[in-house]
Amino acid sequence: MDMCNRGDAIVQQFESFLSVEVRNEEFLTFQPFEKRLDTFLHERLSRLYPAAWDFCQKLLLLSHGQASDERGFSVNKEVEAENMQEDTIVTHRLICDYVTMHGGVTQVPLTKELLASVGAARSKYRLFLDQERIRKEKESQSQKRKLTEQSLEDLKKRKKSLEDVSTCLAREADSLAEEAEGKAGSKMAQLLSKSNALRRAYKEKLAQVKILETEIGTKKEELRHM
Repeated sequence: MDMCNRGDAIVQQFESFLSVEVRNEEFLTFQPFEKRLDTFLHERLSRLYPAAWDFCQKLLLLSHGQASDERGFSVNKEVEAENMQEDTIVTHRLICDYVTMHGGVTQVPLTKELLASVGAARSKYRLFLDQERIRKEKESQSQKRKLTEQSLEDLKKRKKSLEDVSTCLAREADSLAEEAEGKAGSKMAQLLSKSNALRRAYKEKLAQVKILETEIGTKKEELRHM
């Protein structure tokens, strides 16, 4: 779509939006301190008026000067405290904006909703702490399971590697023993000595495989109880 056609589509959709949607009660009662403007517009523009919504998105991203931003930074500086989490900073900022909108703390209307929210604040905070504790426990359990699974995979790889090595050792020991059967004297003794050394190394590898099998069984049991 070229720029002219796109512009016409935006104008047409916006005019339709103004004539149909804006007359609804939800626009007249919209509270910017209770709901984000971009979320509010997205719910009413994006599906039926996509071109107009795309244009609105670009408008919302445009800078309208730095004065309001600098005032916002000043407010943020005042509400910040050491180790304060992001959610707390955002909440403090919303409260400051709401108080400013009404002209000061003493001018804030004490509505039923506000009083009910204050009364339930302690229980909401306790609920938040419980949810955070459960979340951290789940994250810790998930991390522990992940580490156990990784450890299990490492043990399986080591076991496979030892089994491959032991197979090669056994094959080479058998080959040397067969070769010794056709020899005599010192040559036969030398071949048998090498074969026996390889056989001992083979048995040592098998013993290590057995230890790994036990460790693998232990790790699997741990995973089953997680």
